Amino acid sequence: MFNNSVLMTQKMADYLWQKQQVTLNNIANVSTPDYKAQYVTFQDELKSKLDFYNQAGGSKKREAIEGTSYRVHTKADESSRLDGNNVNMDVEQVELASSYIQFQMAINDINSEFNRLRSAMK
Repeated sequence: MFNNSVLMTQKMADYLWQKQQVTLNNIANVSTPDYKAQYVTFQDELKSKLDFYNQAGGSKKREAIEGTSYRVHTKADESSRLDGNNVNMDVEQVELASSYIQFQMAINDINSEFNRLRSAMK
């Protein structure tokens, strides 16, 4: 029912929501000994799927977008702290603020698309 841009925006919103959850979990575990920070990826998988479908020929961008999901990874960085925890609060707070703003922009884009559809139906 929706075009690829709405589907892409929905996928980005899902990714950004998960990114916020992972970041909040990292912040909550800042004092947990041996806790390793996590991060979420999405763009690399989307790019590889789009490249695959472009090389295969045809315009199957929708299948590439639908088949892409985010992945949660654990940071393997060595900790500079004695307790083995590698959470950097400065980085986590910037990531949280950034993903929150991006999430709000994605939601605004989706709302704008629905408003355009409502206007077209009238």
